[in-house]
Amino acid sequence: MPEELNYHSLAGLVAAAEAAGEPLSALVLRQQAAQLEQPEDRVFAHMRENFRVMAACIEPGCQPDLRSASGLTGGDACKMRRRVEEGKTLTGPVLGGALYRALAVSELNAAMGRVVAAPTAGSCGILPAAVLTMQEQGADEHACVMSLFTASAVGLVIAENACLAGAQGGCQAECGSAAAMAAAALVELAGGTPQMLDDAVAIALKSQLGLVCDPVAGLVEIPCIKRNAAGASIAFMAAELALAGIGSRIPADEVITAMKRVGDTMPAALKETAEGGLAATPTACRLCKQVFG
Repeated sequence: MPEELNYHSLAGLVAAAEAAGEPLSALVLRQQAAQLEQPEDRVFAHMRENFRVMAACIEPGCQPDLRSASGLTGGDACKMRRRVEEGKTLTGPVLGGALYRALAVSELNAAMGRVVAAPTAGSCGILPAAVLTMQEQGADEHACVMSLFTASAVGLVIAENACLAGAQGGCQAECGSAAAMAAAALVELAGGTPQMLDDAVAIALKSQLGLVCDPVAGLVEIPCIKRNAAGASIAFMAAELALAGIGSRIPADEVITAMKRVGDTMPAALKETAEGGLAATPTACRLCKQVFG
């Protein structure tokens, strides 16, 4: 029964999707509709609205004069988008498009424009960048919205077995989780199997295992915004490897457990306190004084 679908492990979700012969998103949508006691089309419509909010962040996030209240960030999405549109990127329009979209959503968030927590505000640009770039490459809106159900399921598994907050587990818990969610969405959009989804999640998380949370001046701007661009890149890399049949020797559930253990042993100075890492560099200290006097 769809009501019995749970988020204790990704392996369990993969097995359920394989047994049903359906994409994971279809199972998640049915389960959520049953749990909320709402028709599936209503639950889908709510997720579609979330997707459209993500899409609506790109243009304002790419404005050349956009700046955060601190004055530390803004305007980089515009630069990256211009490079893509001029055909000058080293990696082509797909990865280049994902980079500027990740920057756009993150910079708009930092400028107090629109907050798209996916799963957190600090990692807000990664999932939108991945899915919106796939839409530009030809994926229809319905498929993009459905892929968000798959991404959400991955986020729920991580939340249950580890954490999503930088203050608790470091940036691996924020940008790492977002990259894993985005990788899962990409695999589904590309027609990959449920097992490929598991592999992509594992590869994305492994690639950011141990990433610390060290915001300069305690603001979710430096290095957070550029880490969103990096997370989007990692999501595409993980999806590409998985879709090529390259598996992860360590299953996703074990990587998630490892991430929790790493976060638990991480010093407090490296968990959103702005007391260590990049936040403790001479330049960061100077920027902190510049912002707060």
